[in-house]
Amino acid sequence: MTLSKRTLETLIDLVEIKLSCVEIYDRDDARELSALEQCRGELLALAGRPDPGAVVSFPKRSRGRPRAAH
Repeated sequence: MTLSKRTLETLIDLVEIKLSCVEIYDRDDARELSALEQCRGELLALAGRPDPGAVVSFPKRSRGRPRAAH
């Protein structure tokens, strides 16, 4: 089953609206929030958009002066 771009955008908007309304009072609310965030990530991936909440890794940089080769 494939979804049109317009349908994906509508679903993303609906999930984001729901996310903005969720208030966490107990574990069930926290689970719902987590499920909605997962849903948003999957919908964004289907739409080809990067997830703004995703963790991005950067290459490590060495600190200080470079070591001299002996």
